Amino acid sequence: MKKKALITGITGQDGSYLAELLLKKGYEVHGIVRRVALENPTHRLWRIKNILKKIHLHSGSMESYANIFNICNKVKPHEFYHLAAQSYVDYSFQDEFSTISSNISSTHYCLSAIKEIGLNTKFYFAASSEMFGKARDVPQNENTPFHPRSSYGISKVAGFELTRNYRESYGIHASSGILFNHESEKRGFEFVTRKISMAVASIKLKKQKYLELGNMQAKRDWGYAPEYVQAMWLMLQQPKPDDYVVGTGETYSIKYFLENAFDVLGLNYQKYLKINKKFFRPSEVDLLVADSSKIQKLLGWKARTKINKLIEKMVINDFNLIKKKI
Repeated sequence: MKKKALITGITGQDGSYLAELLLKKGYEVHGIVRRVALENPTHRLWRIKNILKKIHLHSGSMESYANIFNICNKVKPHEFYHLAAQSYVDYSFQDEFSTISSNISSTHYCLSAIKEIGLNTKFYFAASSEMFGKARDVPQNENTPFHPRSSYGISKVAGFELTRNYRESYGIHASSGILFNHESEKRGFEFVTRKISMAVASIKLKKQKYLELGNMQAKRDWGYAPEYVQAMWLMLQQPKPDDYVVGTGETYSIKYFLENAFDVLGLNYQKYLKINKKFFRPSEVDLLVADSSKIQKLLGWKARTKINKLIEKMVINDFNLIKKKI
């Protein structure tokens, strides 16, 4: 019998890569999507258009416990990957209430549904390096205290603690992946890395004159998303649930990413960059870098794609994407 997996956030970067991975491994893949996505597949389902005929999509709202309960009860998944969230940190400053409410409630609903239905389902929660925020330790590992600096980070800490609580209180196989930044050709256009790669391609093709950014000094641990969904899957193949930090162990500034992105197409970023104060966050997370020794040692996972290769992949992809439309 095929293993069944249920994915929330299947239309996002991570969800789409995870669905592809699970299909290759012979899973029956189910995903929860908003009804509006099914009504407008061209714009809402573009990341999964190549696998639409191979997966099962269920219309539902992550803000409705009844929806999640009924879908979970219908599918009865062996593995449940909860990736859906309001995941754009900058937006979380604009709308703290919906970020905290939807992110925490949706995690609680998923865990409660598994418990109340009595399923022997393995659960994965997408935690985040933003939970560390103003980190006390460098690099950050599973024992580093959390000090979130945004409502997004706060919501992820709550989700992490809910997941741990359901594991310890009810014996659910529930694990959290504390993933550091991971990018790809499928990254959302609102994220700074994709904003940069799209701008470089657009400027090269004379479709854009300049790029506006905020804090150039913030440092992040950037990896390649397809490798990170492999880490998610590995966590749910273990006999016992646990939490794992997932990252490259290397950190680079936004300025480094920007400069090298422009270099890919032979451009000097200084000619096209404008600093705009509106893109600065009220409270910044200055330095994030992962200590992934636990997942490397216990699960054999390690990041493979280096930062410059990642930048090249994104810029070339966006150059070809824009060129097709000309």
